[in-house]
Amino acid sequence: MRVIDAWVNAGLPGAPAPWQIQVAKELFKRPVEDVFRRVPLDELLAAMDAAGVEKAIVTLHVDSPDPDVLRFAESHPDRFVYSAWIDPRGGMPVLRRFEALVSAHPVRLARVLPCTIDVPPGDRIYYPLYAKCIELGIPISINTGIPGPPLPGRCQDPMHLDDVCLFFPELTIVMANGASPWWSVAIALMVKYPNLYMMTSAFAPKYLPAELIQYMKTRGKAKIIFATDFPFLTMERCIRDAKALELGEGVLDGYLYGNAERLFFS
Repeated sequence: MRVIDAWVNAGLPGAPAPWQIQVAKELFKRPVEDVFRRVPLDELLAAMDAAGVEKAIVTLHVDSPDPDVLRFAESHPDRFVYSAWIDPRGGMPVLRRFEALVSAHPVRLARVLPCTIDVPPGDRIYYPLYAKCIELGIPISINTGIPGPPLPGRCQDPMHLDDVCLFFPELTIVMANGASPWWSVAIALMVKYPNLYMMTSAFAPKYLPAELIQYMKTRGKAKIIFATDFPFLTMERCIRDAKALELGEGVLDGYLYGNAERLFFS
């Protein structure tokens, strides 16, 4: 079974913020020191090989891309590409850094996390970034759903994406970290907009709701993308959970591999 993991962290801060500590301890039941550290290339490759993960999208921060992580794709271009986490409040300087990073390295995805800045993705501060993503031909991942840690949640209501999809029909948007408790809203939006997708990062697949599983089996076969948010969740556990969903061979392959391959690697 082929697998692409669309959200992997390899350089999380060694001095995490209080909300990040809560995420590790209370939501994922992981020791902080196991999560907030540098993951060496050989360790990440071993985890991928053990789980059967063929490729991974590793997160970089556009303001300070980790030089060790940048070497992952240099040494294994067949296994790694990058996403760029961006704070859209940075204006044109951050867009220039983003474009430079895309020019120099295999960046295949932009990321924004509205809950970390408490600004919904329909706000005008995001619009220059959306335009730049269209220009560069790069999808953007936008966290949706109420976050588990004590961070703002209203800004991640997927309905904020309705205006964005209307104004930027060429923009490919991936809702990240599911959409709890607004799953039905997120599904309705994906039905409405051909360029709107979802990745199930930070969700063990066994906890995905029945309405999303039904959508994956029917109209959403090409819309849902597997991701772990490693090391918060292990690849092996999430893939085992995914196989237990009884999606059917074609649907499961699309979820674990084909949808991400088409969106980020073709």
